[in-house]
This record gives sequence, C-alpha cells and structure tokens, in this order.
Amino acid sequence: MKMNIGNVLIAAAVVLILVSMSMFVVDQRENAIVFQLGEVVSVKTTPGLYFKVPLMQNVRFFDSRILTLDTGEPERFITAEKKNVMVDSFVKWRIVDVKQYYISVGGDEMRAVTRLMQTVNSSMREEFGKRTIHEVVSGEREQIMTVLREKTDADARKIGVQVLDVRLKRVDFPVEISDSVYRRMDAERKRVANELRASGAADGEKIKANADRQREVILAEAYREAQKTKGEGDAKAASLYASAFGHDAEFYAFYRSLEAYKQSFKNKSDVMVMDPTSAFFKYLKSPSKAGK
Repeated sequence: MKMNIGNVLIAAAVVLILVSMSMFVVDQRENAIVFQLGEVVSVKTTPGLYFKVPLMQNVRFFDSRILTLDTGEPERFITAEKKNVMVDSFVKWRIVDVKQYYISVGGDEMRAVTRLMQTVNSSMREEFGKRTIHEVVSGEREQIMTVLREKTDADARKIGVQVLDVRLKRVDFPVEISDSVYRRMDAERKRVANELRASGAADGEKIKANADRQREVILAEAYREAQKTKGEGDAKAASLYASAFGHDAEFYAFYRSLEAYKQSFKNKSDVMVMDPTSAFFKYLKSPSKAGK
C-alpha cells in the first residue's frame, strides 16, 4: 500500500514537472520564439499563457520595449567645407519582427547594435559631407535628423528592427578648433572693449574740454563784470572825493600830507634826510597856521 502511494506521488510529481515544462508565459514587454530541434516553429507576440512540447521544444524571449543606443563618446565627421565636427547622438529602436531579427543577427543584441551604428555613421558622413557647419549646427539640424531616421529605419527593417528616432545631442568643434575659436572670440571681444574704452575716453575729453571752456568763459565774464563794477565804484568814489575835496582845497592838501607822512614813516627803521624848511613839513611845523 505504501509503495502504491509512493508511486502515485512520484507519478504526480513527474506530471507536474512535465506540465510546468510544457507551459510558458509571455508578458507585454516581450516576444517569444518557440524552437523545435533548433528550428523556429512559432512566434508569440501577444501576452498570455502558452504551451510547448517538453524536451523537444524550447522558448527564447526577446525584449519588445523601446531601446536606446547611445554612441557614448562623440565621433568626428567632416562637413562640406572640410571642417571637422564632433557629433554626439543616440538612437531609439525596438524589435518589430522577432523572427527576422533572430534570422538576421541570431537574436544577438550586440550584433544588432553594431549594425545600427554602422548604418547611422554611414548616413551621418553622407549628410554632413553635403552641408556646411552652419547648416549642421543650426540651419538644417531637424532635416538631418529626419533623413538619418528614415535611412537607418529602412536598413534596420532588414533585420526586423524599427528605428523610431535618431537625435543629435551635440554638434561641436574638436577641442583644438574650439580653443582657436575661443581665442578669436576673446580677441574680438577685447578689440570691441578697447574701441568702446577709446570712444568713452574721447567723449570724456570732449566733455572735460567743453566744461573747461565754459569755466573760462564764466570766469572771464565774472572778471569783466567785477572790473566793470569796480571801475564804476572807483569812478563814483573819485567823484565823491573830488566833490568833497572841492569844497575845501586846504583840507584836501592837509589830507594828502597826512597820507604822505603815513607812507613815509611806515616802518620804524625808515630814515629820511630832508631840509627842515621843506614844504613836506609844512603841516608839522604849525598845523593851525597851515589850516588857516
């Protein structure tokens, strides 16, 4: 009895193993190829549960999602002007015909990537060789990417792959050319800055010269007005003096003598040798008489 139970359990286990080996699941992110003795017998592209013949058939799964091929390091291309440019790009692709993909590249993703890179590089060299640097960098960049996608997709279909997009991330000059361009730009900016400084200095000198001229004009006019006012004042003072002194000529003579004494004996060390009878001492001898 125990042996019968054991045999049943063994049989059940064998059945379970055979059933598990005969079932496989395909999810929405992948496709599957069923092989029988190395030959493709069916392709499963719809998600679900499927069956196969155990031991005789095997299944291989392939990613059906959109994949990215990034070139990594920028590559050098030559434009129509024989100028070098460094291009960094990437490709979006996916497997659309899994059977053709397996037949063409043996289902090896690296072989498919190599094929795509060769096609993209060849197309880029052709397109860049027909355009100038300006057209490559900005003028026809969208057009170039469209042409690259169409050409690459047409070739990729032969291996069961669809190319969804080819993008140029960066188009730049090589390092040595970039340094040269930077130096030229720096020199040009310095030249412009020097011109602006020189123009500013010239304008500053003009403004300063104009200010100095206006200053001199203002000072001259002020001096002229001052001299005019002073002359008028002196003339009026002289008129007043003449009018005042004209009323008493003797007082005027006395006043003049006092001014002469003041100027003559201004310093203590001054010495004057004169005849005592000189008219200079007229008002010192007898002021009262002189006043009369």
